[in-house]
Order: sequence, then structure tokens, then C-alpha cells
Amino acid sequence: MKRALPGWYASFCLYAGLGALGLLCLAWLPFAIVLHPLLPARLGRRLGRGVITAAFRFYLFILTALGACRFEFEGVDELRDAGPLILAPNHPCLLDAVMVISRLPDVACVMKAALMKNLFLGAGARLARYIPNGKPLGMVMAACEDLAAGSQLLIFPEGTRTVVAPLNPLLPSVALISRRARVPVQTLIIETDSAYLAKGWPLFRRPPMPIRYRVRAGRRFPPATETAGFVAELDAYFRAELAEAELVPPVFQPG
Repeated sequence: MKRALPGWYASFCLYAGLGALGLLCLAWLPFAIVLHPLLPARLGRRLGRGVITAAFRFYLFILTALGACRFEFEGVDELRDAGPLILAPNHPCLLDAVMVISRLPDVACVMKAALMKNLFLGAGARLARYIPNGKPLGMVMAACEDLAAGSQLLIFPEGTRTVVAPLNPLLPSVALISRRARVPVQTLIIETDSAYLAKGWPLFRRPPMPIRYRVRAGRRFPPATETAGFVAELDAYFRAELAEAELVPPVFQPG
């Protein structure tokens, strides 16, 4: 059984971690704003994604050094040289994208359109040519173009963080992109023993620490040939894997 951190130190870790992430984003902000219109798209994309990967990896290092979190990755680094893939994880918390991107330097992330205007994240996301989800058809086309250029795509099949254990109903976006781009879907199974930053969790609410996270490469599905059956098969796979998971991602219950 893991030994819980004292409350005062867990509070320090919470604010130190959030502060470190905020400072990393703000430090890159002016450079991203200036470089976005100056660099060719291909160079800007490569630089922007590389910096985000390095920053996220350093952020996870800080959380680990503080003793606030423990991160385990299984088979994720091997995907770096696997060519174009659609990376499809389950989505228990806000750290999911951070964990995946920290290991893979050429990933286009499908993200909420509103975050493109976020002070901390927007400029870096635009330089990295991340893809907003505001217009479904535009999102699918942009994702296919990025995959055709040799990149990998990170998209959460649930569409949002999990609110119905163990998995929200899956959206058809992954199947549509896979079918159109003719690219395999690589599942990622994310496990955690905490509801920290799950849907509805207040940003400054302190969780029990340390928190354990595990990200492992799951089954790789061949390119979709149709939508409904592919989504059903993907859904069944995730549910089977999460049913056997060592760490069960809990759903946050307010109150």
C-alpha cells in the first residue's frame, strides 16, 4: 500500500505543479506568437511540437521529483517511429494528452476549439498546428492532411473526459478519419488510481497523493472500412481492457 503524502506537502505539490506548468506555457508564449507567422508551416509544426513534448516531459519530471505522481509507460515510446497512426486513448483526466505528448514528438492533437484562444495554450497550439474540433468536417479533413504528411494524430474517441464508468459512448470521428486517411488506429489504455482532474474536478482541489498513472499501448486496429461496426469493436475492446485494468480510472462525484 502506498504511503500518502502529508496534507501540507500535498498542497505544496499541487500549487508547485500547476505553477510550473503555467510558467512553462508563459515562457514559450512570446516565442510562439512571433514564430507562427514567420516560419513555414512545416518548420513551425516541427518546432512547436518538439517544444511542447519537451515541456510536458519536464513537467512530468517535476511531478515525479516532488513525489506527487508516479508515471508508467509501456510500449508508448516504441510508437515514435511507427509512422502515421491515429492514437486513441480513453480519457479519465486532463493529464491524458500531456502524458501521451510527453513521449511522442510529432503528434497533432485534436483539441477543443476554445483552447486555441487560451492564454496559456493557444499560441503554442497554433504554432504546432494542433487541430480544433469546432467544425467536424474541417477537423476530419485537417486530420487526414496531417496524417498524409507523416504525423501521428491524438484524438479521444470519447470526445470528453469519462463521466460514465468505465467509458463514455464513443464518437464516430476516429472511424471516419481512419477510413478516409486509410491509417491504423493505435489504442492507448490510460489507468489511474485517482479522480484528480476528472470531469468536474475543481482545478485547485487537492487530491490524495501520490497519484499513480499508467499508459500502455493496446491493440492496433487496421484502417476502418465502415463506421458503426468499427466503433462498436473499439468500444468493446476498451471496456474489456478497463475491466481487467490494475488501476481503475474512477469517475469524479461532486459533493
